[in-house]
Amino acid sequence: MIYILSTFMLLFAASQIWAKIQNSKIETLPYAVLKEYDDFEIRHYEPATFSYVTLDVDSYDKGASIGFSKLGGYIFGANENESKISMTSPVEMEMDSQVVVKFMVPSDYKLEDLPIPTNKEVKFVEQPARTVAAIQFGGFANDEKIKSYKEKLFKFLDEHNIKHVQEYSFFGYNSPYDLINRRNEVIVEVDTEGLQM
Repeated sequence: MIYILSTFMLLFAASQIWAKIQNSKIETLPYAVLKEYDDFEIRHYEPATFSYVTLDVDSYDKGASIGFSKLGGYIFGANENESKISMTSPVEMEMDSQVVVKFMVPSDYKLEDLPIPTNKEVKFVEQPARTVAAIQFGGFANDEKIKSYKEKLFKFLDEHNIKHVQEYSFFGYNSPYDLINRRNEVIVEVDTEGLQM
């Protein structure tokens, strides 16, 4: 029994080390922290290009696997050239009356150089620069957690008199194989006017 448990623990540790090594190779959407608060931070993101799909669902739980499957299909070769495109992080999900799932396009691609998707639902957008507030949480994400942290973030922003839009996004940084040290965020665009840095 001890031998079986030890073997399982070794395999688990090896799988998590492998997952961390794989994650360290993934290009991450860069940002600059403009101001840190106790519970959240203000960030600036430069313009970036995203592939995206719009889903007729209204929740993370319903949209995450569907959106990942469609966009993952594109970057894993479901395009006119059967080209493989590197995975990036985080996966963004705009949470509104519809869910929009977005993958950042690797920075070494220009929009005009991207292969045409075989799935016509996959589209592209050039995201302008944005200033956001971000709050972080661990573990596996679900609708209840995302809603809870969205409400916390909105409360903190109101307490600091920081104006923000009502639409928000979820950022997920980890693959499904990462079981520990998971990173999730809720972000919302803020009004930079009157924002004291």
